[in-house]
Amino acid sequence: MRAQPDLETPISPAPEQPVGRLTRLGGWCARHPVVVIACWLLALAAALAGRHVAAPVFSDQVTLRGTQSSTGADLLAAHSPGAGSSSGRVVFHSDTEAVMSRPSVSRSVSGLGKLPHVTSASTLVVSEDGHTAYTTVRFDVQAKTLGHDYTGQLDRATEPARDAHLQVSYGGDLDPVTRQPANDRLSELVGIAAALLVLLLAFGSILAALLPLITALIAVGTGIGVVGIVAGTVSFATAAPTLATMIGLGVGIDYALFLTTRFRQDLIDGHGPVTAAARTTAGSGRAVLVAGITVVVAMLGLYACGLSFIGKLGLAASIAVVITATAAVTLVPAALSLTGRRIDRFALRRPVAETSGDRDGWHRYAARVARHPWRYLAAGTAVLALLAVPALSMRLGHVDASADPSGTTSRTAYDLVADATGPGFGPGANAPLAVVIDLGADRTRASSLATTVQQALHNTPDVADATSLRPSPDGRLLTATVTPAHGPQDETTSSLVTTLVDHTLPDALRGTTARGYVTGTTAAQVDFRDTVRQRLPVIIATVLAAAFLLLMTVFRSLVIPLKAVLLNLATTAASYGVLTAVFQWGWGSSLLGLHEPVPIESYVPMMMFAIVFGLSMDYEIFLLSRIADVWHTTADNTRSVGTGLAATGRVISSAALIMTAVFLSFTASPTVVVKMLALGLAVSVVLDATLVRLVLVPSSMFLLGRANWWLPAWLERRLPHLHA
Repeated sequence: MRAQPDLETPISPAPEQPVGRLTRLGGWCARHPVVVIACWLLALAAALAGRHVAAPVFSDQVTLRGTQSSTGADLLAAHSPGAGSSSGRVVFHSDTEAVMSRPSVSRSVSGLGKLPHVTSASTLVVSEDGHTAYTTVRFDVQAKTLGHDYTGQLDRATEPARDAHLQVSYGGDLDPVTRQPANDRLSELVGIAAALLVLLLAFGSILAALLPLITALIAVGTGIGVVGIVAGTVSFATAAPTLATMIGLGVGIDYALFLTTRFRQDLIDGHGPVTAAARTTAGSGRAVLVAGITVVVAMLGLYACGLSFIGKLGLAASIAVVITATAAVTLVPAALSLTGRRIDRFALRRPVAETSGDRDGWHRYAARVARHPWRYLAAGTAVLALLAVPALSMRLGHVDASADPSGTTSRTAYDLVADATGPGFGPGANAPLAVVIDLGADRTRASSLATTVQQALHNTPDVADATSLRPSPDGRLLTATVTPAHGPQDETTSSLVTTLVDHTLPDALRGTTARGYVTGTTAAQVDFRDTVRQRLPVIIATVLAAAFLLLMTVFRSLVIPLKAVLLNLATTAASYGVLTAVFQWGWGSSLLGLHEPVPIESYVPMMMFAIVFGLSMDYEIFLLSRIADVWHTTADNTRSVGTGLAATGRVISSAALIMTAVFLSFTASPTVVVKMLALGLAVSVVLDATLVRLVLVPSSMFLLGRANWWLPAWLERRLPHLHA
């Protein structure tokens, strides 16, 4: 029978340690609080002013050089000018009469043709009942670069039709133009309010609750300003500011919370404010820096995928994390020192310390886990495995305009075209595919090849219609438009693109020098999905290797970083599973404002892995840092795990609750991708703060015993020492 672990043996005091750099930094900031706070306020003002001057540019344009869709687009641009240019769709609709009976429609089409950057506005395509018609407007630039102000020019051009009481809406490549930038201010305010409530409950003091929040807001504001300045020269995705705010706010409050809790404990232990601030920076500050570096390494690891679009999202989040971590070891100690013992003024209840002693609930819980480690390990693993099951059916794709809120012009244009009947209408009309045949040395066989390819296209399953192949002006290409039977985000449409590229066109052109390509927005999205899927293992391997090396260096162990990596992989898999169940299967998606299931946006799993891995490492590092402190003092593994869990239990639980509230508040964003990231991150934090930290980490460490701290002597000699 296993003996009950002794968790009540007093800990011998740690030997005096030499004063480190973080101690000196924290002490200096604590002695000069006004100077430090003034510098941060100046930095905030300069960053926000710089953002305004830099005029940042945010764009979701993705370049995939070397893919078949990119090659097809390049051929069109070179040999058939205008055929592959960016195009939007302007849809006219009347519930009561035929659209073509209104002269105002012709005047509106003429007006569209005269707009800046418009090269042509096609003749109207009319539905069978005559109630819906659309014109395709082609541009000499990418439509998404026109900016949201261009919507006003579209409205003025189509004013005759509106005056005639016709419904006018815009779709196609005009979707990014007509969609107003997501206003996530409400989400931010909800997150801040929830964080303040949790801080009040955790500290029981208004001043102690406000301090982490205010310092985090200063850091996040500075970070967003810097992201905007960088965006003046480096084009970030439109979701970059929201992502940076979401990550920065979450980790900023958490880091300040960890330091504030440690500071209050030192005050309770009898240290003066300046000394307590210096000790806090040396202790929790070191964990903050290690955690921050881990998050940054994970985010910058996104560049390993070779897609600058995704790498830049990681860069934006990294900027926010670097600035919040810097604020945690400078601004927070200054604010703590300035507040001093007044930190518990305006108390709502009696202040509490990190732990209530060796007999508190956390110690008793640790003792229970130590008595039955296999039982807890098996239960925790089973829950994570169950949550991860839906991830096995995850389908990557692109969320199209059908998921936009009802009443928006992009959603209206999509629905009008999808619901009407006739050539050029139906769900697949929103996902047109351009087929490009590079004739090469077979130009003399253009007519016969056109007939062969045309027949092959019509015989391909899930093709609703295909236009006749026409030669380019120089005779080098044959081009046609294929209309799928289903919408852009439907799995069959993605499969159709793959079928056309891998089978239909190669089979039809076999024995010739001609080559076939499928291009257009939908084809490019499929290529993007496939590229992301192929490169995801590279991202995972890069981030895992970097995190493993960092943790091994910090904790001087092979087992601890290996266990941390495996547990964080399990957390990520479970988060993927929840994401798949909610968005792809539709379980509870209506609560998020979605009316139908959608695929998982192609780059979301890659982004989630880096962010989840980085953030979940935060709590792992804070817990392991306290465990390691006791281990190096007592060499008692059971005692170390119990004391570390007790010392961090309340503060990590509070921090996780804050971060979860911040992330969940962003599920109210109108952008589906932001909803996905917000929910996935919230779930990962909850799992990490409960199952992983409370169950899997202690149970596995109890089972491994002294092996947790094993490091070969030859490796110990070669690893650098990171001094604080």
